[in-house]
Amino acid sequence: MAQKILVTGANGYIGTGVVKALLALKQNVIATDFSVDGIDSRAKAIAGNIFETENPYEYFRKPDVVLHLAWRNGFVHNADSHLGDLANHYNFLSKMADSGVKKIVALGSMHEIGFWEGRIKDNTPCNPLSLYGISKNALRQSLELLCKQKNILFQWIRGYYIVGNSEKGASIFSKITAAEKGGKTEFPFTTGKNQYDFIDYDEFCLQIANVVINNSVLGTINCCSGYPESLASRVERFIKDNNYNIKLNYGTFPDRPYDSLAVWGDNFKIQQILKENKEAGIC
Repeated sequence: MAQKILVTGANGYIGTGVVKALLALKQNVIATDFSVDGIDSRAKAIAGNIFETENPYEYFRKPDVVLHLAWRNGFVHNADSHLGDLANHYNFLSKMADSGVKKIVALGSMHEIGFWEGRIKDNTPCNPLSLYGISKNALRQSLELLCKQKNILFQWIRGYYIVGNSEKGASIFSKITAAEKGGKTEFPFTTGKNQYDFIDYDEFCLQIANVVINNSVLGTINCCSGYPESLASRVERFIKDNNYNIKLNYGTFPDRPYDSLAVWGDNFKIQQILKENKEAGIC
């Protein structure tokens, strides 16, 4: 049965793909962002600032679910805006919780964890080492309390390293694409030895959409591939798959001190969701 789903940040790097994935799953999508020009026309697009909306539940057509993707400077891990915007994110979602929304789903990040070696589970202790990670973790903890108090379903999607949609984002894959199209022959790089959990953009968006329509698996859910791969290996493969001519200049930049040598997500919950949705004929 289709739900009415409000997607914030719907015109962003992840939002545009998630809206398409939800529409493919026959959901009723209300999509909002500052600008809505890149949003799939099948969604009901509403431009505006969610932080300045007095009664967002009414304004956004009384959604059943809020999927909160809105977040600025996600690729600038120590931007002051992360802490500055934190109360605004909470206040917006608190208003929705007070007004009748049945479920809140929000996008988090593996950077909530901080330095960790090995598999990240939904209950892995968090000790974030950047303002981005600190702010995301604080929002997660706040929303857990809010939803428990209001008896609202809550899902926290912990994202990992996304490969794809490189024209729009600000990831290393986006930067390599821009450098290639700008005629650069070399790209400054780290050692590339660190191993991360990489997931293709379309698969990540599909996983998020499946989480949103599933009401039995709750709490923190890793949307990930479930295995590690070295940064060098994945980037070299990205360059080859796209027939780029650019070469990596290894060792130009040091590895970030808060990045683990090898870290990946436990994908048990997302695989359970995909299985349940498939068996129910909604995947």
